[in-house]
Amino acid sequence: MISKHRSEKAGLPPGTLLQNRTKKQSAEISIIDYTPKTFQEKKVKKSAACAPLKTKKSVSWINVSTVNDVKQIEELGNTFDIHSLVLEDITNTDQRPKTEDHEKYIYTVLKMLSYNSTKGKTFIEQVSILLGDNFVISFQEADGDVFNPIREQIRKNESRIRTSKSDFLAYSLIDSIVDNYFVVLEHIGEKIGKIEEQIFSHPNQHTMEKIHALKRDIIFIRRSVWPLREVINNMQRSESKLIGKESKLYFRDVYDHTIQIMDTTETFSDMLSNLLDVHLSKMTHGMNEVMKVLTIIATVFIPLTFLTGLYGMNFIHMPELQWRYGYPFALGIMLVAALLMLAYFKKKKWF
Repeated sequence: MISKHRSEKAGLPPGTLLQNRTKKQSAEISIIDYTPKTFQEKKVKKSAACAPLKTKKSVSWINVSTVNDVKQIEELGNTFDIHSLVLEDITNTDQRPKTEDHEKYIYTVLKMLSYNSTKGKTFIEQVSILLGDNFVISFQEADGDVFNPIREQIRKNESRIRTSKSDFLAYSLIDSIVDNYFVVLEHIGEKIGKIEEQIFSHPNQHTMEKIHALKRDIIFIRRSVWPLREVINNMQRSESKLIGKESKLYFRDVYDHTIQIMDTTETFSDMLSNLLDVHLSKMTHGMNEVMKVLTIIATVFIPLTFLTGLYGMNFIHMPELQWRYGYPFALGIMLVAALLMLAYFKKKKWF
């Protein structure tokens, strides 16, 4: 599907930021600044408040709650010398997962999945992460994320993140996004199990709709994971000074997780395809059983209809017309014919 927001940019100069008026426009910027012994957390409304963080020796995590606040993103880009094309990619939320090394910072795009248990749906949004020498800036489409465990770790003294550099923080954010894929896949696996039970108990049209909905979720996950594998692989092999040797080992672990997610996704895709085939077979078999019963009933009534028509002609010289036992005799013939046909069908195991 082609993004309307992307098509609106046709003919505009490169680096032009577009604003989606249907989404939240006011960005909330949260800042977590820390060293092994100090910690500060606050929320600001203006990106200008982030300027002092650029030259501080501590590690700073700046999280922007929406990419639709073009003015704040432009100011933040000017503060941290972010290229206009990168800012353009940040505001265009239909980007393919990728990573770009801009020497002073590394720009990474990922897709963050979340499962809403109330609605029973999987939601996907784009997250952009900028890794600098002493800062990490993350941009989200909307409020809410999977980073709360990371925040809790930073709040603790002497935690691994607090004693590490910004590259480990970037790894932690990416790892949190990837790990949440397993949570979403777990819910999908549970749904597949329920659908399988339903197919063998009482399949219906609603079951097919559930299968198609899950297949769409699997397609979204597959489209997010396949390029994500390349992104993680590039980061673990990066020669940038922004990613230390030790952090590369952790990125290698994330790479292994992406492979597991891909394998699980492929398995679920095959399972759903098989379930769809089984469901169609069950529905066809059920329809065949109905048609068999109707055919047997129709076949039994064919000779009975013939006899009824024969004895309903009322000719004057017709045999048995004036016979006292003609009516019971005709009914007897019909009953015997029906019983003989049913016995023959049962002998052939047609029912």
